[in-house]
Amino acid sequence: MGAIGILFLVSIIALCLLHNVSAATRHYKFEIKLQNVTRLCHTKSMVTVNGKFPGPRIVAREGDRLEIEVINNVQNNISIHWHGIQQIRSGWADGPAYVTQCPIQFGQTYVYNFTIIGQRGTFWWHAHISWLRSTLYGPIIILPKKNNPYPFTKPYKEVPIIFGEWFNGDTEAIISQALQTGGGPNVSDAYTINGLPGPLYNCSTKDTFKLKVKPGKTYLLRLINAALNDELFFSIANHTLQVIDADGVYVKPFETNTIIITPGQTHNVLLKTKPHFPNAKFYMLARPYVTGSGTFDNSTVAGILEYESKSKHHLKNLPIFKPSLPSLNDTIFVTNFTSKLRSLATPQFPANVPLNVDKHLFFTIGLGTSPCDQNKTCQGPNGTKFSASINNVSFILPTTNALLQSHFFGQSKGVYKPDFPYSPLHWFNYTGNPPNNTLVNNDTKLMVLPFNTSVELVMQDTSILGLESHPLHLHGFNFFVVGQGFGNYDPNKDPSNFNLVDPIERNTVGVPSGGWVAIRFLADNPGVWFMHCHLEVHTSWGLKMAWLVQDGKLPNQKLPPPPMDLPKC
Repeated sequence: MGAIGILFLVSIIALCLLHNVSAATRHYKFEIKLQNVTRLCHTKSMVTVNGKFPGPRIVAREGDRLEIEVINNVQNNISIHWHGIQQIRSGWADGPAYVTQCPIQFGQTYVYNFTIIGQRGTFWWHAHISWLRSTLYGPIIILPKKNNPYPFTKPYKEVPIIFGEWFNGDTEAIISQALQTGGGPNVSDAYTINGLPGPLYNCSTKDTFKLKVKPGKTYLLRLINAALNDELFFSIANHTLQVIDADGVYVKPFETNTIIITPGQTHNVLLKTKPHFPNAKFYMLARPYVTGSGTFDNSTVAGILEYESKSKHHLKNLPIFKPSLPSLNDTIFVTNFTSKLRSLATPQFPANVPLNVDKHLFFTIGLGTSPCDQNKTCQGPNGTKFSASINNVSFILPTTNALLQSHFFGQSKGVYKPDFPYSPLHWFNYTGNPPNNTLVNNDTKLMVLPFNTSVELVMQDTSILGLESHPLHLHGFNFFVVGQGFGNYDPNKDPSNFNLVDPIERNTVGVPSGGWVAIRFLADNPGVWFMHCHLEVHTSWGLKMAWLVQDGKLPNQKLPPPPMDLPKC
C-alpha cells in the first residue's frame, strides 16, 4: 500500500474513532412502581419511576442515542414524553398517549429509542396521560458534543432545579372528578423545588431544598417548570441571574433578578456567587403569575442558598434574606422579560427563521362550553361543562388507536378528519365582549401539512369565558417567536413589527392574556405532532390539536415503520 493509501486508511480510522468518542448509546431503565411518599405530614402511595420523586435524571450528549426501557408495574396506563426533544424521524418515541402511541398497559414494556440530533441544553421527561405527570417527571440534560465548549463562561458546577406541585390527595381522583363534573379541578397544596415544598408550608421545614455553594464561583442552574398548572416567578435573594438559554437554545445573555417560566419551559441561568462568605443565607422563592379568573394555588415554595464555610460556627444563627417577587398579576414584568429573549443568531448558532411563508394560520384559543352528559350534573356555566377549544374545535383524543398508527397504515377513517380549520369559522371581537353562544364543536381534526411547509401561526387569546395566558407546547419542532402583542391581532399592521433577525427559538410559548403571539416553523419532520396548552392537557379544559406532516420524497424525509414493541391499545 502506498503512502497515500496508508494516509487515507489512517484518516478513515481516525474518523471512526472520533465518531465513537462523540456519540454513544445510553441505556436507562424506568420501572413504573408505587411508592409511599410523605410531604406536608401527608403520606400517600403514588406512581413513580424507580421509586423516586422526582424521577431519575437522564444525561447524554448531542448526537447520542437513547434507549429507555419503560416497564409498567402499576394498574394505570403509562406513556412518557421527552419534552423538547424533536424526535427527528422517530415520532414513535415521542410519547403522548393516543397521539403517537397507545399507552403501556400493566405488565407491558416499551423501549423508547431515539437519537439527539442538533440539540443541547435542558429538557425534561414526564408522563403524557391523565394527570400522572404530577409525580412522573425528571430532567434531561443534553451536553454539547465533546470538545464543543459552551458559548459562555464554563460553570464550576451544574444544578438542575425542577419546579413541581404536591397534592395531598390522589391526583387521578382529582382529575376524574373534574372530568365527570365539567368543572375545574382542585388546586395543589404546595409547589415544590426538586420535590420539596420548603419551610414556608406547615410541617415542611425538613423537606427543604438547599443549594450549597462556594464563594467566587459560577453555577449553572438548569431551571424546569414541571408544575401542572402555573406560570412561576423565581428569584434568589440578593443575587443576580444571567439568562443564557431558553428551551435548550442559547440566547443573547442578559441579567435579571427574577425570571418568569411557564409550565413546560426550561431556562439555563448563571449564578455568580459572592466573592467572600456573606454571613447570611438566602431564600430561593417561586410563586405563581396569575391572569385568569379561576382558582389557583396562592402559595410560595422556598429553597435556601447556603454558602460553605470552613468554620461550622459561621453557619449557626445566620440571618436569612428573602427576595422581592413581582405581584401575582404583574403582566408588565412578564412582557418586559420575554421581550429580552433573543436568539444568539451567530454563524455557529444561527436563527434560521423561515422568511418565506407557505401557510398563514390564525388560531383563536380559549375556554368555551359543552352540553352536560345525560343524567349528569355539571359545574360549568349554566349547568354545562368547561371545554377548551382552538378555532372552536375541542379536540377529542381517540381511544382505540393512536393517530400516528392510523395515519401510517392508512386507517384514518373513523379515527380522525384531515380538515382542521385554518382560521375561526366565525369572527368576533376576540378580546372584547364575548359572543352569546359559547358552545364548542367536539371532534378529532388534524391540520395536514406537506413536507417542508413553512408555517406562520398566530395564536389569539379570547375573552369567551375570561381572558388568560396559555403556555402552548409544540411537539416535534422548535419555532421562532416573531411577534406578540395585546388586544386583537391586526394582519395589516402587526407583521411590520415582526422580528425576523434574532427572534427567540423555543418549543413552549406563553400566549399573553388578552393578546396574541406569532410563531414560524418549518414542517420538516414527518409524523403526527401534538400541540397543546401545558395546563391540564388531558382534561376538557386542555387546549390541544395535532399536526400531520406528510412524508417527503427522499428516503431521509420519510417516517420509518414502527418498532416491533410499540404498545397496542
